[in-house]
Parts: sequence; C-alpha cells; structure tokens
Amino acid sequence: MNPDARSLWRAPPWTLSVLLAALGMLGPFAIDTYLPAFAGIAQSLNATPVEIQQTLSAYLFAFAFMSLFHGALSDSFGRRPVVLTGLVVFTLASIGCAMATSIGQLVFFRALQGLSTGAGIVVSRAVIRDMFPPDQAQRVMAQVTLFFGVAPAIAPIVGGFLFVHAGWQAVFWFLTGVGVVLWLANWWLLPETLHVDHRQSFAPRHLLKGYMELGFHPRFMLLALASGVPFNGMFLYVLSAPAFLGEQLQLAPTQFFWFFLCTIAGIMGGAFCSGRLAGRIEPARQVRLGFAVMVVTSVLNLTANLLFTVEAWWALPPIGLFAFGWALVTPIVTLMVLELFPHRRGMAASLQTFVASAANGLVAGIISPLVMHDTALLALASLLLMSIGLLSWIVLQRPQRR
Repeated sequence: MNPDARSLWRAPPWTLSVLLAALGMLGPFAIDTYLPAFAGIAQSLNATPVEIQQTLSAYLFAFAFMSLFHGALSDSFGRRPVVLTGLVVFTLASIGCAMATSIGQLVFFRALQGLSTGAGIVVSRAVIRDMFPPDQAQRVMAQVTLFFGVAPAIAPIVGGFLFVHAGWQAVFWFLTGVGVVLWLANWWLLPETLHVDHRQSFAPRHLLKGYMELGFHPRFMLLALASGVPFNGMFLYVLSAPAFLGEQLQLAPTQFFWFFLCTIAGIMGGAFCSGRLAGRIEPARQVRLGFAVMVVTSVLNLTANLLFTVEAWWALPPIGLFAFGWALVTPIVTLMVLELFPHRRGMAASLQTFVASAANGLVAGIISPLVMHDTALLALASLLLMSIGLLSWIVLQRPQRR
C-alpha cells in the first residue's frame, strides 16, 4: 500500500470507485454498444456474419495481448501515464472505426481499440490495492464492480437507439466522445498512486523474471482461472446476443436492453452483497457461496432449455442469477491475485486480465459461433465454462485442507 495514500485522495472512497469503475467499464462498453448494430454494419460494408464476428474477435485478442504489458508498464512508469495514453489511443481508434469504409478497416481499428482499453481495467485494479488495506480494498473492489455494472446496461440501449436513428457510425462517434470525457476526467482527478520506492525496472531481464515468476506459480494460475473463466459462462450470452436475442427470443434490437438489465442487475446485486459481507464472513466461504449460486443456476438453466420451448420471460433471469454468483466471487479472487505479489501488482493484474481475455477471445472466436443458434448448447457451454473455474477453486483449496 502507498504510505501516502491518505493524502493522495481526500474525498470519500466511493468517489474513487466511480472514477476507477468508469475506467474499467470502457472495455465491455466498447463491446456492448455496437452489438445491436451488427446487421447494419454487415449491410453497409457488405460483410458476412463471420467477418462481423471477426471485428469482435480482433478486439478481444488484441485486448488479451496488450493486457500482458499494461501492468508492467504501470509498475515501471506509473499508473497515471499508462491510463492517459491508453485513453488517447482508444479515442483515435474509435474515430477510425466511425470512418471505416471496409470490413478490413473496421477489424484493424477494432483491434487498436482492444490494444488500448485494457489499460483501464488492469491499472484500476492495481490502484485499488495501492490505496486501500485488504478489507477496505474488497469493499472498494465491490463498489467498482457495482458501478461498473451500470455501463453495460446502458450501452446496448444507447447503441440500439443510435443505430436506429443515426446509423452504425454514430455508435463509434459516441465512443469517441466517451474516450474524450474519460481522458479529461482522469487527467484532472486521477493521482499517481504508485510510490516512487515501489517502482520496478523496465529492463527486459527483470521483466522476464517477473513474468516467469508469476506465470509458473500454480496458485496464481488457479486463481486466474477461477476468476476469469466463469465470467465466460455469462459473457457467452453477450457474445451470442444477436442470435440468442434476435433469432431465438425474437427480440428487436431496441429490446436487447432487457437482457442486459437482467445481467447487470445480477452483477450489481452480487457486488453490493460482496461489499456488505467484507470482513463479516471468511473470503473463502463467500467464494463457495458464489460458485454454489452459479452451479445451481447453470444446471436449472440447462434443464429448462432441454425440456421447454425457450421464451424470454424465463430464459433471461437465470443469466442474471449467474451474474450474481460471479460478482460474489470476483472481487475476492482478484484481491487474492494481487496479494500474491505485492511488489508486482500491476504485472499480476496484467496476467490475470490476460488469462481472462484469452478465454474471452477463444469463446468469441470458436465457442460462440458453434453454439449461438441453439439455446440448449448455449446453456451447456455456459455450464462447462463455469465448471473450469469451479474445478480450479477446488484444486486450490486442497493444500489448505491438508
């Protein structure tokens, strides 16, 4: 923890949570806003559904790749410069997306967006632990998750409205405006939270040693899998939204918000409960509770999809309940990752984000296209993805029991 933390931010902790949540939401916001415009983009750029899916995969894989370096850069040069530079690149890339005249150009600028947005997510996690002790850090992490939940709920509503009334390019001009506002807010408000004595060398040998130390640490990798992979049980439905919501549930683009409201309500509810439980029950018990919610919900969801004709009124709530369980788990597991290597918090946040983002990219590029047209397969894939995280957590707990 930065010894000067109290003097760096004198406002209430929740105000810093809002600023950090705004940084963290930029990545998913750049995904959710343009999903309702898939059909319009395909028609305008004469692109196939597979090519449109590539705009998403390019973003996710670029996000995963650059996530490896955002944290290391912030450990060496400070949190603030990495955030501000990332926001500049994101803003320029959004302009490029808005002005794209071919699917190839759009894929390129979407990849550039992906390279930049990870800075906010990775660095915001390191900032929390720079500024707060463990119990308070869990509350702030939960607050960030709660505030973070608002943006993806609003994003598809805004995206659907802009697409219907102003065309798909307006979605990316809107993201350009978001980038400008965030840059100004962070330039004005975000302090440098990395103490000068805590800075790490950016020498290649030192960096390689750090990556090797973290990458081959069994506990670190199990925690990264336990936090990152279950998210895809929910994210799979986000990626499959055009087919799942439009084809299977027969919802119009302007009605997609019902899905996102259910999902984000679950995230916000779980984050709120996580913050309230901080310091009151053992963290491991809370993680078990979160996984129990996800397991029960996933099994019931699969059973319902196998037995009944899918309808929106019962198909959407289970996704929200799954999100509730995930939000109970992720603040605690994320802090466990950061505590493993307090001298390399930025790098730890980077590698954790990379594991999660690589899983996101695989789900987007391979799994989602295979299952998006069948609700039973979607439910089964969601259950299996969650099971990877659950198994990682079970294996993680065995040495402690012994």
